Amino acid sequence: MILCCGEALIDMLPRETSAQEAAFAPYAGGAVFNTAVALGRLGAQSGFFCPLSDDLFGAQLRAGLDASGVDHSLSPAVDRPCTLAFVTLRDGQARYAFYDRGTALRDMDMAELPTLPDTVEALFFGGISLAGDPCGAGYEALCARAGGRVVMLDPNIRPDFIRDEAAYRARLDAMIAQADIIKLSDEDLHWLMGDGTIEPLAHDLRGRGPKIVIITEGAKGARAFWAGGVAQVHSRPVAVVDTVGAGDTFNAGVLASLAQAGVLSKAGIAAIDAATLTAALEMGAKAAAVTVSRAGANPPWAHEI
Repeated sequence: MILCCGEALIDMLPRETSAQEAAFAPYAGGAVFNTAVALGRLGAQSGFFCPLSDDLFGAQLRAGLDASGVDHSLSPAVDRPCTLAFVTLRDGQARYAFYDRGTALRDMDMAELPTLPDTVEALFFGGISLAGDPCGAGYEALCARAGGRVVMLDPNIRPDFIRDEAAYRARLDAMIAQADIIKLSDEDLHWLMGDGTIEPLAHDLRGRGPKIVIITEGAKGARAFWAGGVAQVHSRPVAVVDTVGAGDTFNAGVLASLAQAGVLSKAGIAAIDAATLTAALEMGAKAAAVTVSRAGANPPWAHEI
């Protein structure tokens, strides 16, 4: 099982009523939640960990995981409200206003961290769950318990959400050192590593621990840097409705492909070849193209790829 560890929340997506009033509709979401759902829909053995509220929104999140075949048995039910993210769209790009203080996610307690069963072969971390505390400290601690399992990290950096940049950078440094795979957008790469061209920055990042560094560049596609060189795929031409969940779905496509190829292990990632890595990027790009072609974070099922 690939266990996705991070935020589950409700995306309040903008709508208009029949009376032309502005409104918001609640959709299950969160970057790591979306990746777990996409993995399940693509046919991978998918699991999810985040404390889930016992309120009506928590029930909506559990129903979404169930519908996509995601195991959430490690996620405790807690008496705290669900995080809400109000979304506005500008030129098709999502902007977020988060309401998360005192929530099931943000106020996660160390006692709520799961004991990882032997069925978990890989862990995925990322999203806003790493930027705030105490939840960020909890996920950092869980990453440190990965042992011999593969770790993939997508920080999905949102600078406006960061309150203590020094602490956040220190957390990312620790998790990057433990990660086997890291995925960043080109914007995230520059925030993390500074100015410069992508290739030397990505190789510098590899020197900090990961075996594979994947950089997505929007319409230009994605590149993966590893010991064997560089693998590249182009994005799929598609009419973009919005970009909500695109990167999350890309992550799932990569992980699902690696699992299907039988290389989702420390040894497998260390010895990966160009064909296998390129196929993983292709799967990520195909899956993401479906997601951006429809409203909201609505990852594809395997039969749609």
